[in-house]
Amino acid sequence: SSSLGGLTATFAAYLPDSSEARKLPALYYLSGLTCTDENFSQKAGAFQAACDNNVILILPDTSPRGAGVEGEDESYDFGSGAGFYLDATQPKWSKFYNMY
Repeated sequence: SSSLGGLTATFAAYLPDSSEARKLPALYYLSGLTCTDENFSQKAGAFQAACDNNVILILPDTSPRGAGVEGEDESYDFGSGAGFYLDATQPKWSKFYNMY
């Protein structure tokens, strides 16, 4: 986890066996609507391809969780499950929803 706007941001990382011997390229997968860091790892079947091609996978949860903003959990397509990659401009949202 890493700190972002006072919240804890969760992410997963897949390291191929060869990663200890040398530097490898990394692919950041940014999930979309209603997704967490687990969506890609559970559904994509990408670990074997990453291993075969010596690529590190970085899988962040792309939404703030637990910000406590009124209304953030009222709709699946806005707030904590949204997955928009932009910064909020309204004061109510701008402290935690800085996703750009």
